[in-house]
Amino acid sequence: MLSYMLFYPISCIVAGTFLKMDAIERSGEAKYECLLFDMDDTLYPMSSGLNLACRKNIEEFMLHKLHIEESEVPRMCLELYREHGTTMAGLQALGYEFDNDEFHAYAHGRLPYEALKPDPVLRNLLLSMPQRKIIFTNGDKAHVAQVLSRLGLEDCFEGIICFETLNPALETVMDPLDSDSVPEDGDIEVDGQIDSDGVSSKMRILCKPSVEAIEAAIKIADVDPSKTIFFDDSARNIASGKAAGLHTVIVGSSALVPGADHALESIHNIREALPEIWEGQEEQIEQVIQSTAVETVVLA
Repeated sequence: MLSYMLFYPISCIVAGTFLKMDAIERSGEAKYECLLFDMDDTLYPMSSGLNLACRKNIEEFMLHKLHIEESEVPRMCLELYREHGTTMAGLQALGYEFDNDEFHAYAHGRLPYEALKPDPVLRNLLLSMPQRKIIFTNGDKAHVAQVLSRLGLEDCFEGIICFETLNPALETVMDPLDSDSVPEDGDIEVDGQIDSDGVSSKMRILCKPSVEAIEAAIKIADVDPSKTIFFDDSARNIASGKAAGLHTVIVGSSALVPGADHALESIHNIREALPEIWEGQEEQIEQVIQSTAVETVVLA
């Protein structure tokens, strides 16, 4: 399990559950208690080129590993992304079989991470925010580790909700002794046929922009959506976040999109656009920055 050291006094993550500490109780009357951040094209700009490089890698995976007709790959890649949230989810929904780790290694393992540079401005902003801060991404944990390390932000977040969090291995999902791996209603949604052992032949990938994925993240993080701000660069994710009851901020655009409460052309503009994040917390800011390190882990 990947772990980070974090200069933040609020909580640690154990067995898929956030364990709150006294600091949360003391800030119970705060307007906002948690900040939920997308990562790619949110914490760094799209101009980095990682987005285009990732799409190229996925198209090559479709061509060379799944043997999809070359002329169909670009159109299919985009259509599946639009319909299912990620091309990976769309491919599996169509019945293509491949190893998730192999796909992620192909899509992310060859990205030009060197294009990302340390961002001390964003780091200082994040460390000054008194709320809980959590990454919520469709990416895999290895990709998250690379990005946060390159940006110099690996100790700025309490926890990470990533692909592995929402899509644990089949044996983990089906373990009746692990209550944390099963949704509260006891149902695991699947596509495909059920075999003689009662296991689906195809697990449906859970990811943004489905409202179900966002509601799952809210439950995993144990947050009150009415006191949580969700930052994302995707208009579809923002609309779903609003449907799930979150306060929403579209990043990378100066114009509001449906469901967005605020718009940030850059994540660096957050203090000017949302000063209420710091309201009533001036005396706590220095304590947050100087507090003792505690371990934070990826939820996977």
